[in-house]
Amino acid sequence: MENPSLLSLTVALLGFLSPCLTKLTPRVSFPMGTPGRLLTRFSSHDVGNTTTLLLSEDGDMLYVGARDAVLALDVSYKDAIILRSKLDWSPSEKDIEQCSMKGKKMIDCSNFIRVLQFLNTTHIYACGTFAFSPRCTYINSETLTMRLKADEGRGRCPYDPYQRNTAIIVDGELYTGTVADYRGNRPVISRHLSEGRRVDLKLDDTLGWLEDPTFIRSSFIPDEEKIYFFFSEVGREYDFIDKFIVSRVSQICMSDVGGQRTLQRRWTTFAKAQLLCQADNELPYNVIQDIDTLPPAEGAPADDTLFYGIFTSQWSVNSGRSAVCSFRLTDIKSVFSGNYKVLNRDTLQWSTRVQEKVTNPGECGLHNASDNALRFVKENFLADDSVRPVGRSLTMLSAEHNYSHLTVQRVLAANNRDYTVLFLLTESGYLHKAVLLQSGAHIIEEVQVFEQPQPVKSLKLSIPKGMIYVGTSEGVVSVPTANCSFYWTCPQCVLARDPFCGWDPASRACVEASNTHAGLCQDIDRGNVEEACNTVSFTHRARFGPNKLPAGELVSVSLNEVVQLQCPAASQLSQQLWERPNSRLSSDLYLHLEDGSLSFVASPATLGYYLCLSTENGYQQTMAIFHVKQKSSTMTQIPTRYTWPEAHHIPTTNSVARPWPGLHTSLGTWPKTTETRLGETEATLSNRDTQVTTRQRGRNVTLWTEESGQKEAEFRDGEPLLSARARCYLKELVVVSVLLVLCLSLLITMFLYVIRQRCRSRTAPQAVTPTRESDRRTPVEQEALKGNRFLSKRNEQASGLVCNGALTGSNGHLPNTPI
Repeated sequence: MENPSLLSLTVALLGFLSPCLTKLTPRVSFPMGTPGRLLTRFSSHDVGNTTTLLLSEDGDMLYVGARDAVLALDVSYKDAIILRSKLDWSPSEKDIEQCSMKGKKMIDCSNFIRVLQFLNTTHIYACGTFAFSPRCTYINSETLTMRLKADEGRGRCPYDPYQRNTAIIVDGELYTGTVADYRGNRPVISRHLSEGRRVDLKLDDTLGWLEDPTFIRSSFIPDEEKIYFFFSEVGREYDFIDKFIVSRVSQICMSDVGGQRTLQRRWTTFAKAQLLCQADNELPYNVIQDIDTLPPAEGAPADDTLFYGIFTSQWSVNSGRSAVCSFRLTDIKSVFSGNYKVLNRDTLQWSTRVQEKVTNPGECGLHNASDNALRFVKENFLADDSVRPVGRSLTMLSAEHNYSHLTVQRVLAANNRDYTVLFLLTESGYLHKAVLLQSGAHIIEEVQVFEQPQPVKSLKLSIPKGMIYVGTSEGVVSVPTANCSFYWTCPQCVLARDPFCGWDPASRACVEASNTHAGLCQDIDRGNVEEACNTVSFTHRARFGPNKLPAGELVSVSLNEVVQLQCPAASQLSQQLWERPNSRLSSDLYLHLEDGSLSFVASPATLGYYLCLSTENGYQQTMAIFHVKQKSSTMTQIPTRYTWPEAHHIPTTNSVARPWPGLHTSLGTWPKTTETRLGETEATLSNRDTQVTTRQRGRNVTLWTEESGQKEAEFRDGEPLLSARARCYLKELVVVSVLLVLCLSLLITMFLYVIRQRCRSRTAPQAVTPTRESDRRTPVEQEALKGNRFLSKRNEQASGLVCNGALTGSNGHLPNTPI
């Protein structure tokens, strides 16, 4: 056994070797209730845990396994989900009481439907936990009625509603992966409902073929006549660490009927191998969360079947990350046809010693093999090699989103190329639509489908209806796979890089790509607007984007007021830029905020027009236009000429030759003339081909621009529009400097004067205080002094002389000083 500390050091080193992750940001986000992405919901106060979904072949009916009920939902309408019928199937009070006595919660003692499969064209086979005592039954798919007596469901359905399981019916036989006991200690992969000479099969419990597995999904490959099971379990072959989780793929043959003497009623074709979702120099993402099968393209061999899975890691280094890996069927078959590990029954240790290969484990037809061959299969069922992902690399890696479920679809784009689109469900309640490109994964959009994180969810894709159904504890949500009408212009339709959507020049709309639409503008790989939309005129748009944001909005402000101009983002991948005619936005005057808005203090230098541009993938478009004007009661008309700078456009776009992009993506010109008369609250700017209407802030403003090719424009307003060139403050600087010098000189002079007065007061004769002097004078002298003081007061009232802030005597000398 290897040293655990050495493993920890290896984990840490591999973590540092991991390359920097590329942030995967959805281009457009639709929170719950957003008008741009309308969803259809079904919920009922008496229905919960609608997490098991079964879709009819034509896609018109969705059967839902819920808590204590089976529902039949009509989903034939695009904008409605209608409850057609409901079958109540709940345990009796006695069953619930027995479940509660075993220490289970009352809420968990309900009947959670966990198996829902079509048995034939008329019946559905359903199994539920039934108060920790699984039951199964047959349900008529037309009337949604069940037969009176239910069958024992052990080995077909889990006891615990929180345990994951998988089930699939092929040719009337049920293949399941679940646990076969109350405590969940007996995992089994088994076959049920066998008839005739075929018998039900399961794994040998004593062989340790499964080690505490978590079943994820099963898939049937018709050309191989095999069932593949995907799950995660403890990897006993790694004995250097306790409970090291590995992801597995196992196979069994449909023709298997068990051995004649050895492995009677047991699988003879069971084999398993490790799924290794790992990039070079990185730790593996070893815990599988979900997997879906992508059939091969039309005309391609079955070996091109792909399995897309979501994987997480048990290592803290990769905590919070989700990886998507794809595995090819031909690689899985190659691993199963290779060497196998040997299990020592005495020490329960695996080894890879070279031995004579009696037979190939996993090969179909071994039920007729000899006992010696079956004993070899019985002890050699773990493939020595691991199944590597396609391209030996990760298909997608996200550090921001924790994915739990996925479904995959192949889409034929307008260029007759197939693109793989993944629909990924996050734990936080968002559904991501991502297209796989050579440059990496591109998340087209995210849609919030439920509010609170939930442990049990499911996805069901209906390709004929173009819908994805999400089953949650809150209800069922239908999400259209395409949302083309959200994109109002050709550039937005192309920048979305959605294989489902393309711009139709004839109808001037973004439509779903299909065989009926030819000549659609689309560029999935690069998203190049200039090349894809070269046949589309940008000179007119009747609507300004999906949110109908105003353009040319008049903003009336007062001087020294803080102004903040909001600019809507074209997408979460775009960058917002602010510009002014004939001016550069200095960082000393302007503050660019994180949300793309512009903040500044209103001053004569900051009044005028502001243009917000959005740049994405080399394409630039106008998002907002503001006219910041000082509030004034009287206005004069002073014409001012502006020239828009030539070098502010990105040279790779169609807007290079256009100095003023118009509404949304139109390429018009800067309005030539603006006139505002005294007392008007609305100004209309018009010329031969241009009309601009502005209103006070808070009202809708429209802008039509149909003239192009102008490089210069004139503005005339009710007040002078200051030139955006930098003002010269030399005169102001000189005046301020002179005033500062004068103030300093005055302060110094006063300081010297105070010091001089203090020096004089020290050398001057001291005056006697009146109190003490009055005590030494005779009564005659005191009466004389009183008379002098009376005369002094009268003189002061008459003359009111004040010198240096002190009153003077009648002779002009300071009081109390000798004459």
